[in-house]
Formats: sequence, structure tokens, C-alpha cells
Amino acid sequence: MSDSRTAIAQARRTVVKIGSSSLTGTDGRLNVPALEALVAVLAERRDAGHEVILVTSGAIAAAIAPLGLPGRPRDLATAQAAASVGQGLLIARYTAAFADHGLRVGQLLLTAADTLRRDHYRNAQRSIERLLELGVVPVINENDAVATDEIRFGDNDRLAALVSHVARADALVLLTDVDGLFTAPPDRPGSRHIPLVRGPEDLTGIEVTARGTAVGTGGMVTKLESVRIATASGTPVVLTTAGNARAALAGEPVGTYFTPTGKRTTRKRLWLAFAAAPKGRLILDEGAARAVQGGLASLLPAGVLDVEGAFEAGEPVELVNPAGKVIARGLVAYDSADIPALLGRHTSYLRARLGDGFDRALVHRDDLVLLRRGRKRAPANADAPAGGDGERTRPRAEAGVVPTGAIR
Repeated sequence: MSDSRTAIAQARRTVVKIGSSSLTGTDGRLNVPALEALVAVLAERRDAGHEVILVTSGAIAAAIAPLGLPGRPRDLATAQAAASVGQGLLIARYTAAFADHGLRVGQLLLTAADTLRRDHYRNAQRSIERLLELGVVPVINENDAVATDEIRFGDNDRLAALVSHVARADALVLLTDVDGLFTAPPDRPGSRHIPLVRGPEDLTGIEVTARGTAVGTGGMVTKLESVRIATASGTPVVLTTAGNARAALAGEPVGTYFTPTGKRTTRKRLWLAFAAAPKGRLILDEGAARAVQGGLASLLPAGVLDVEGAFEAGEPVELVNPAGKVIARGLVAYDSADIPALLGRHTSYLRARLGDGFDRALVHRDDLVLLRRGRKRAPANADAPAGGDGERTRPRAEAGVVPTGAIR
């Protein structure tokens, strides 16, 4: 992977995320000049022939002063009410600011549930694509007015990373009130700025805190989580201040640049790895777990010891090794109620006893992603299974696993 920031400057499509602390003053009011300054930068980017998607926080913060609140609400009902008031104020400002540059905006309000349900995830993707085709700047925010736990989703950081993948963006720029990553809190004596992160090994010894600002919810922990999601799927990231937005988009050495650590994968696999909410678990035997973790496996009933949870065919489940460690996620092909009768059985037995349709994989290789990467083994035959421990004497064609790819 290249360490060059030209990837940012040349990106055809860029997701830019700005946090609440960058859009509000110390009194909690919406900082209109700051918003307009950001819009001017994004309009320049559009005029230069690039596409821009804006993920913005600030709805709840924008309502703090108008509603006479002492600070960010702590109870859910007040937070939802503030979001309802503040979202209108926020999008009105964006609409007017972009209109000054001859641009239209389209508002998308999402909740975490929209990234947890595959159909909603795909609908969001189609909406973003069509807005861009129409020359509209998508302005995306979390729908805090109807949210519950997702109000603490991470100040839109994780949402921005998921949007960057859904929209097939070429770069992600995270704007906050800190100019990048530091070895410790920036105000601590001896803390050093880190201009480049090539991978997880560069984060060894870095001290970050989970707490955000008084008006925001996301701290450096959530930002690094969003970076991990984006870079793992091939998207470079810059973390810097809102005041450096123009320089960051131009590829100048501001903030911290995170190089991609993986290759772009399918939306379905990224959804499974980072957004899907598992509905249950399949407990694998040692042989099946080794093969799955080695990046070689779809999962057949022969390699599964037990099933936990209640779910329907097509829902996401976790694949767990005998020690209880989650090693993969996948879309299960059977209802949970049907699986116990299949466990430990090879496909020829299931076909003979239960009929056609019961000899398919529990989790097909196209519907599987690894969460932990084991040592990869090369099979003698790409279609030959590795097997579960309980089926060592059966023909290799009836073992518990067959080859697959994986997210690294």
C-alpha cells in the first residue's frame, strides 16, 4: 500500500465527517461561520470535479442553546427532542450555505439499525448513489430523534467509515478539534504528534481515551475504530482539524494519515464484519475452526458442535471455536430450529435422510468473513474440504469445510 497522500488529493469520491465540537462554540451554539467555511472548502472540491459526501454531527449540540439546556442532554427523551429541533436548524444552514455556491443538498438521516439490517444498508447505498448522479451533495447524520442506544454510536465516526464503504469512496477525511493522533493526550507534556500510521503495529504504546468533548460523544477511541473499518477495506484516512480541511483534501501533510491495510471487499462482507448484529452462534469443532480461521472454509453441518440463539435463515451469526473465541461471521442458511438435527452429519447422510436442500452449507463461503486471521494452509484440491474432528474417516468430499476468501 502506498503511503502517499496523493490518494486523498486524487480521490474521485471523498467522505468528509465533521464532529460537533468543530461546529459549535464554547456556549454550545451552532458556529455558523465554521459551518460556512467547511462548505466553502467542499464546494471548491466539487468545482474541481470531485464528488463529496458529508457526514455531519451537531444536531443535538445545535439545539442546546435554543432550548436553554445547560449542556448535552443525559436522558434519552431530552436528547431525542433536542435532535428533532437541532436537525432542522442544522440542515437549514447547510442548505443555505451550499446554495451560495450553486449546490443542492440532500439529507439522509440514518440510525445504527440502518447499518445492522442488510436491506436498509443497500437502500442507503442506492440513495447516496442517486443523489450523486443528480449532482446533489449528500448530507448524512444519525437520526438521533428516533434513536435509542445508537445516540452513543460514536459521534458519527463509525457511521462515516461505513458510509465510505457503502458509497465506494476513495478517501475518508475525519475533521475534529485535534490535529491528528498523538502518543498521549495532546495537552500532556511530552506527547508527540504521529503524522503517519501504516498499520496496527504503529499504534503500539499509544494512549487514547474514550471520552469525547462536552458537546460531542466521540473520542479518539471511536475515531480509531472508524479508521480501522475504513483502512481494512482499502480506504485511506486523514484525521485533522476542521481548519485544515482544505489542506487535507489537497494532500498536504496535516494531521495524521492512515494508509490502507487491506483490499476493498464486497459491501456484504464489510457489512458482516463491522455492521451486522449477530443473532446467534455456531460452535465449531477444532478441525472446522482451524480451517475456517485459516481462510479456507465454508461451513458444513459436519464441523459444528452446537448452536446458540434463535434466528432465521439469512440472518448473521457468529462462528465460534471450542474455546469460545469468535473467529468469523456469516449468513446462516437454516433456521436455528432446524440446525440441531443436522449437526455432525455429512451431506450425503443429510441428503439421503432429509432430502434435497438439507445438504447445503450452514454458512456458504460467499457469505462468510473472518474476524481473526489464522495461518493459511493451501489445500491440495481447491474443492477438497478440511473436515471437522468428528468426521476424520469419511471421504474428503464430505468434510466440514471448503475453501473461501476472507477480510484480512
